[in-house]
Amino acid sequence: MTLLVRIEPAQARRVSFIRDAEIENTIRLFGTPLFAFAGLEPSAVRVYLVKDPSLNAFVAGGQQIFINTGLLIASDNANQVIGVMAHETGHITGGHLARTQDALREASAQSIMSFVLGAAAVIAGADQAGSAIIAGGTHIAQRSFLKYSRVQESSADQAALSMLRETHQSPRGMLQFFEKLGDQEALLTASQDPYVRTHPLTRDRVDTIRAAVARSPYADVDERPVYVIRHARMKAKLIAFLRSPVETLRIYPTGDDSLWARYARSIAAHKRRRTDKALALIQDLSAEYPDDPYFHEFHGQILLESGRPEAAVPPYQRAVDLRPNSVLLRIGLGQAQVSAKDDRHVEAAVENMAKAVRLAPGNATAWRWLGMAQGRKGNIGQAALATAELYFLTGKFRDAVGQANRAERILPKGSPGWLRAQDLKAAAEQAAARRKKR
Repeated sequence: MTLLVRIEPAQARRVSFIRDAEIENTIRLFGTPLFAFAGLEPSAVRVYLVKDPSLNAFVAGGQQIFINTGLLIASDNANQVIGVMAHETGHITGGHLARTQDALREASAQSIMSFVLGAAAVIAGADQAGSAIIAGGTHIAQRSFLKYSRVQESSADQAALSMLRETHQSPRGMLQFFEKLGDQEALLTASQDPYVRTHPLTRDRVDTIRAAVARSPYADVDERPVYVIRHARMKAKLIAFLRSPVETLRIYPTGDDSLWARYARSIAAHKRRRTDKALALIQDLSAEYPDDPYFHEFHGQILLESGRPEAAVPPYQRAVDLRPNSVLLRIGLGQAQVSAKDDRHVEAAVENMAKAVRLAPGNATAWRWLGMAQGRKGNIGQAALATAELYFLTGKFRDAVGQANRAERILPKGSPGWLRAQDLKAAAEQAAARRKKR
C-alpha cells in the first residue's frame, strides 16, 4: 500500500483500489458464511477495497461488493463489518441493482473486473509493494453511488438479519453501525457520508433492527476469536499504510504489545525509512508466529523496497510456501527473484510466475514479471509472448500485436506458444478495430 496510482480522466471522479493479500483474505473470511447461506457461490462474489476515507459500501456489476477503507477503519469490531456485508449481500440476492435506475450503466461486471485486473499494468514500471498494489478506475467513479428505495433497504435489512441469525452471529454490529451514522441524517447532503446518501436511514429501519437485536438468541454471543484478531490486524494495517506515521504511533504507542500494534509500528517505521527498526519488529513477529504468511510477506516487502531484493527472496518464499494459491504473494516473490542480481533465482522466478498466471490469467502484473523472468533466462520468444498478454490485458492493443508478432517469429512454428501468439494477435487486432469505430 505504499504506491498509489490513479487514472483520472477529465470526466471521471478519481477513485483508487487497494489490493492486499491479507486484507482480502480477511474480508473473504468474514463474507464466506454469509454468501453461502444466501445461496451465492462464495468464490463468485468479488469484494473490492476502495481507498476512500468516507464511510461507504455498495454493490455494482452483479456480484461485486465495494467497501471503502474509511468504513473498515471506522468499524469497532468485525461484527460491524459483517453486518454491512450482510446488508450489501441482501441487495445482491434481492436483485436491487438490476431494478435501480441509477445503476452503473457502464460498469458491468466485466468492465469492473478489467479495471481491477488490468490496472496492474498502470504500475508495471513502478516500484510497487509486493501484494500491496493500488490502482485506479475510471467509469465506475462516475456512477459508483447507488440510491436505494426504502423498500429495497428494508428488504436488504431483513435478508441481512436472516443471514446473521442462520450463521449464529449477532445483529448488534449492524445496529451499532447504523447508530454510528444516525446523526448524519440531519446534516446537509454534502456533509454526509456516502452511505447515508445511498442507503437512506429511517427511524423505522433502525427501530426494526433494534427489535431484532432484542429478539435474537445470538445478540450477546462473543465474536469468534479469529475474527477479533483478523479485524484488529486489518484495521491496524490500513491505518499504518494510509495515515501518517505520527498518527499511527499515537493510536498504537510503544507500550501496546499486541501483535497488531507491533505490526502497525513496523509499517510506520518502514514508511519513515527506519529500516532496522521496521525489520526488528517484523522479524520478532515472524519468529513468534512462524506460520503467518503475511508477516513473512511484509518482511520481504521491507527488504525489497529497501533495495535488498536478494535478501527479500527467502521471506517471500516462506509466505508463498504457506499460501501457494495467493497470486499477490507470488507476485511479490517474483519481483524479488527477478530484481535480484544473482541469476540463480531466475529459473525459480519463471516457475513461480508461470504458476501465478495459471492461477490468475487476467492479472497483468503477473504477466509482466513472467515476461521479465523469461527475458533474464534468455527465452526471448516467451518473454515477448508474456509481454503481449500484458499489453492485451491493459488495452494497449497495437503494442500487443507487435509483441505477438515478435513471439510468432521466434517461437517454433506449431508450438503452443506460437499458436497463442497468433490468437493474441487476432484478438488484439479485433479489439483495436472495435475501439476505432467508437
